[in-house]
Amino acid sequence: MQTLCFSEQDIAKMSLQDVEQLADRLERDEYATAFDSLQDWHLLRAIAFQRPELAEPYYYLLDLEAYDES
Repeated sequence: MQTLCFSEQDIAKMSLQDVEQLADRLERDEYATAFDSLQDWHLLRAIAFQRPELAEPYYYLLDLEAYDES
């Protein structure tokens, strides 16, 4: 089993074009396995937390919803 591994440095080096390509892959959803799509999804999620300005146009792909913890 392959482990997903990307660092903060990897995300810091990503450009707007890199994120656009990632989002395009997620939108097309033409992955060989579900695990391949999860890798891209987790990468976009990490980008959203570390560099939200890059991922903001693609939040709909993450299906993040606000919730109330009370």
